[in-house]
Amino acid sequence: MGTIYLVRHGQASFGSDNYDALSQLGHRQAGVVGRALLARGVQPDVAFSGTMRRHQETAAGALATLGAGLPVQILPGVNEFDHENVIQVAEPRYASKAVMMADMAAGGDPRRAFQKFFQDAVSRWVGGNHDDEYAEPWSVFKLRCVTALDDLVQATPPKGQSVVFTSGGTISVMCAHLLGLSDAQAFTINWTLANTGITKIVAGRDGLHLVSVNEHAHLEGGESGLLTYR
Repeated sequence: MGTIYLVRHGQASFGSDNYDALSQLGHRQAGVVGRALLARGVQPDVAFSGTMRRHQETAAGALATLGAGLPVQILPGVNEFDHENVIQVAEPRYASKAVMMADMAAGGDPRRAFQKFFQDAVSRWVGGNHDDEYAEPWSVFKLRCVTALDDLVQATPPKGQSVVFTSGGTISVMCAHLLGLSDAQAFTINWTLANTGITKIVAGRDGLHLVSVNEHAHLEGGESGLLTYR
C-alpha cells in the first residue's frame, strides 16, 4: 500500500503586504512537523508542493528537519483557491487591503471579524449560484483537487510514501471526496484544520482510505503557542 501524507502549510502572514510568506511562527511550525514526521518513521520516496510560497517554505523547513534530501516536485493542482478573488467578489471594496483591515479592526477583534466575513464569502462561492463572477468557480476548484489526488496516487510507489505540502481548502476537498460529503460539509473540515496538521491517505488494491485527518499532537504539549488555524 502507498501512503500519502498531506501537510497543511505553516501560519502565513495575515495582515501583511505578503500573506503568502510564512510568519516567524509558521517557520517554527514547519520544523516541528518535520520532526513529527521523523518521529513516526516517515521516510518519503517523493515530496510535492504547490506553487505557493507558503507551501514551498513549509516544505523546505519540514524536509530539512526530517533529513530527507529529496527534490520537491511542484504540483499546481494542490494550490489553494484564490481567497483574494473570493473576498473581492463578495465585497469589491476589499480590493484595497487597507479598507478591509480598517473594517475588520472597527469591531475590536480583526481576526474574528475577518473569519466571519470570510466564511460567508466562501459559502457564497461554494453555493454555485454566481460561478460566472469568480476566476475559478467552486466546481472547477473541486475537480482540480480531485484530479491532483489521482496524480498523487499515481506518483506514490505501491509500498512507498509521499509527503505533500498544500493548503486547507485542497485537503478539505480531498477528504470530502473520499468521505462522500456534500460541498457545504467540505468546508466544515476546512475551518478546523491546524497549520501543519497532517492528513493521511492510504492507497490499496481496493481503493483509497482516509486514515486520519488534521493530526496535530505535534503542536501541543511542547512549545506554547504553536497551534494556530489561520
